[in-house]
Amino acid sequence: MITKKDQCFSLSTKNTTYLFSITETGHLEHLYYGKKLGLQSIDIDALSEKRSIPIGNGTAYNTEHPNLFMGNICLEYSTMGKGDYRESSVDIEYGRGMHTLDFVVKNFRILQGKPRTFGGLPESYGDKNLCSTLEITLKDTCLPIRLVLTYTAFEDSDVITRRTTLFNDSDKPITIRNLASMQLDLDENDWNFVTFDGTWARERYMHERALQPGILINDSKTGISSADHNPCVFLTKQGNTPSTGECIGCNLIYSGNHRELVETSPFGKVRLLTGINPATFSWELPSQERFQSPEAILTYSSQGMNGASNNFHYFINNHIIRGPWKFRERPILINNWEATYFNFTEEKLIHLAKQSAELGIELFVLDDGWFGVRDDDTTSLGDWQVNPKKLPSGLASLSLEIHRLGMMFGLWVEPEMISIKSELYKKHPDWMVAIPGRLPSVGRNQYLLDLTRTEIREYLFKTLSEVWHLADVNYIKWDMNRTFSDLYSANSEMHNHGEFFHRYVMGLYDLLSRLTAAFPNVLFESCASGGNRFDLGMLCFMPQTWTSDNTDVLSRLFIQEGTSCGYPLSTMGAHVSNSPNHQTLRKTDLESRFNVASFGVLGYELDITKLSRQQKEAIKAQISFYKAHRAILQFGTFTRIKLANSISNQVVWAVHNAEKSEFLVLFAQKLNQSNPASDKLRIEQADSEALYEVFPRQQKIDLKMFGDLINRLSPITIAEGSKTQEVISNTISLDSEIEHYRVTGELLANAGIKLNQQFGGTGHDAETRVLGDFGSRIYILKRIN
Repeated sequence: MITKKDQCFSLSTKNTTYLFSITETGHLEHLYYGKKLGLQSIDIDALSEKRSIPIGNGTAYNTEHPNLFMGNICLEYSTMGKGDYRESSVDIEYGRGMHTLDFVVKNFRILQGKPRTFGGLPESYGDKNLCSTLEITLKDTCLPIRLVLTYTAFEDSDVITRRTTLFNDSDKPITIRNLASMQLDLDENDWNFVTFDGTWARERYMHERALQPGILINDSKTGISSADHNPCVFLTKQGNTPSTGECIGCNLIYSGNHRELVETSPFGKVRLLTGINPATFSWELPSQERFQSPEAILTYSSQGMNGASNNFHYFINNHIIRGPWKFRERPILINNWEATYFNFTEEKLIHLAKQSAELGIELFVLDDGWFGVRDDDTTSLGDWQVNPKKLPSGLASLSLEIHRLGMMFGLWVEPEMISIKSELYKKHPDWMVAIPGRLPSVGRNQYLLDLTRTEIREYLFKTLSEVWHLADVNYIKWDMNRTFSDLYSANSEMHNHGEFFHRYVMGLYDLLSRLTAAFPNVLFESCASGGNRFDLGMLCFMPQTWTSDNTDVLSRLFIQEGTSCGYPLSTMGAHVSNSPNHQTLRKTDLESRFNVASFGVLGYELDITKLSRQQKEAIKAQISFYKAHRAILQFGTFTRIKLANSISNQVVWAVHNAEKSEFLVLFAQKLNQSNPASDKLRIEQADSEALYEVFPRQQKIDLKMFGDLINRLSPITIAEGSKTQEVISNTISLDSEIEHYRVTGELLANAGIKLNQQFGGTGHDAETRVLGDFGSRIYILKRIN
């Protein structure tokens, strides 16, 4: 709900209140963002900055307001040149390089629901029963330039969205250097800044820094949202736990270069900005035209980062994801990439699909190598016609065979790229992003297509549509395996190359809008060298994203945990792959690979045809378990209890349904310890009024884990690495421990359960938990009626 009383605007959601007021000079002073306040508690005088005397060495706003110092006020939006020397929200160059601006309130309107902007950018959505919108028009005091600040309060998810639109009402062009989507000023500085950073195969590891005087920047200059620094950030109060304390989160619905800046002023105030990265942006705005920023999302919770994350999860599932796959359970897939890489035949693929179908897998995905003469990564990107040597019967025939098995058929593409060794490059060398006369940089032996140009997008739409119709696809994996360099475009609409990055992203969104509209029932999965473009912009078109090329159990604990802070499990692709892992060479057991991957959209990426009978039976049981619990694992309420990103050797995650009648709890450990301490399972989210049955998912233990110890029981000597050991391991496995409890939710939440002993080198029985390094269990908690 949004209201205005006197000079104060109040934006309230289910659990939060956001307040700001119009000052005597027409500026917008931020007053409060936090726990919900009753209308009777709102007092502008109590909340506003006092200004009865001047600030030493400060620059006052003007002679009529000698005690108004813009640099020491919490503002909703800020400019340069009027005494606020903090980083500003907007920077416009006009005249002979001038930048001073002064926007004051002209008018406002409050609307039920959320009107669409039709500006070409993806955005959130909601009807009049779930949200309301405030538009405030600001006008510069001297120049014919308007700024419209748009706020939408989503009451159901405790989220407020923000965007900024600039109107050039003058008769001359102006140059936009910076236009932040959102500014949040806070009057306390006892916060930590939480970011999610990394690189290929190490995406979104969580990092936390205490704020100190100065500026912290989280950004991307790569052309995409990037694995380097995700646009999702949090401010957490110092001393928080995962589920307690104040937390503010923000994210950006954008897939290009972004910047999140936190500045702590000399007066202890904190400014948070998010938007397009000004370091790589310059936009000439012609007379009588507008420029719209991407939409930012903002949330507050008094229940720590878990509370803020749950707000984001609910918001994304309800107000970002759209189309037929919204809340539709996602299929379990098999992807042939790590099973075959480029070396496959039609016969091999069908054999892999048949055995996958027998295990219960629902979707077969043909990855890279099916087109052109693509036998390695040096060739054929852009030539989206089937490779007749590998697939002599064609894609349509292969798709038909897959569908006859009762499976869906999916295809990998990388449309934004071009290989120099390609027919497309021979015909259109100018379509490649490169500076004439300069040798271009290269990434993964490939180059970018200039999606700012309409004719290139038209070629891609036509070519891809033909292939997808022919192949009768049910799923598309949209990849993007390099970042930007050597920016240049022959696009005549571009005033300067500071516009390139944003025009590219807008071109991408235009293409995706057309393709997703033309193929509304296809499940799209976004990918960019794994998780290099995991953002809300892509999720507006594709309901899930490949989280990382790294499927190693230990790495995935960090990657999926960090990703879960900003994004729901339903958006996170997670695969069971081979061991040793292809990215880390780490050996992990098949059951733990599944346990971690099940907290996301499950898939398999290994050669199932080479597995033993025991391994296939284990996978069949895993798939059966996942299908039985898929709704909770993809759309349940997720909580991080013990963090991978901590000194703890244990990682504990939980997900539950809305009624809290069923929980699935991941208990994982990084390393096995000799003579370990007892483990405890404590789930604070349990319903204290309920009675629960608690037991682990039954899984198989490979006898190889015991190594030479097996000879203490075996009547014959079994040498490690011998054929005998291999035969026994492929034939016989050990059942996991027997463990079962009936306990109250009150006990689970407050005391916890002391679990069976782990194997510690002194013996083993039917109740001993055998986990080993990187081992795990899933515990099921079911309410007893």
